[in-house]
Amino acid sequence: MGAFISAIAANAPTSAQQAAPPVDPNAIILGTGGVENGAAEEIWYGRGVQLAVRNVTQSTLTPVLPDKDKATGAAVIVAPGGAYRVLSMNNEGWPIAHWLADHGIAAFVLKYRLMPTPADPPAFAKVMASRMAEMAQAPADTRWPAFPPAVEDVEAALKLVRTHAADWGVDPGRVGLMGFSAGARTILAATLQATPDGMPAFIAPVYGPMNTETVPEKAPPLFAVMAIDDPLQSKTDFGLIQSWRQAHRPVELHVYQKDGHGFGAGYPGTTAAAWLDSFLLWLRMNKILPPST
Repeated sequence: MGAFISAIAANAPTSAQQAAPPVDPNAIILGTGGVENGAAEEIWYGRGVQLAVRNVTQSTLTPVLPDKDKATGAAVIVAPGGAYRVLSMNNEGWPIAHWLADHGIAAFVLKYRLMPTPADPPAFAKVMASRMAEMAQAPADTRWPAFPPAVEDVEAALKLVRTHAADWGVDPGRVGLMGFSAGARTILAATLQATPDGMPAFIAPVYGPMNTETVPEKAPPLFAVMAIDDPLQSKTDFGLIQSWRQAHRPVELHVYQKDGHGFGAGYPGTTAAAWLDSFLLWLRMNKILPPST
């Protein structure tokens, strides 16, 4: 399932693995409200690439901006994944954002609201293992709904970036969405229900859902990434890609031989480790980035 998801499913984090919240002075509170199921204390845990947070009830957006001499005006809101129970911030959040900024793209890491989970680590691990097993064993055409508060947070983040585009050196017409796993499900849901004014410039779902969808007439270009050995997506018939094609909207799909689920930027030594480079070329091809970037 990938390093992050398998670690959650198989191992209950010990008290020693719990971590202090990272200092994030640039985080902007979106003010989108609480969750219907009640509030729980936000818990950070893990270390290194597996640093994650759960029980998020207050969404935030953290700008990661390129140097002014590199800035292209393009921007990406990055939504990490974790089955709406956790957010994989160090695997699918900040490092991705810094890579984008290093390549002239303003990035904004979204910490969106989640479903509450038990504070007790073994109980939490049991919940996650059950959820992952349920998703892996489900039929290929199973439709897993997006978590509405998370979708609302994506919509608020997109509106905020466009409203303050001049402050961040961003072109409001070139702001897109990137999401991983549940984050991919969230950005897709936000796109499919968007008004014309609220439509992102492009979307990049990474190991996200592949269900057939009704695509808006002016849906944005889509760049999709997954591994063929993904235990949650490997049974797909790529209905999402066919939906985009049938709507005559730009779409590109990268399916890699291995890396499972939750590979983030890709593991060294695999072809999936090149997907961000391909994404950059795709942005250039679609004139979201200038050719010389």
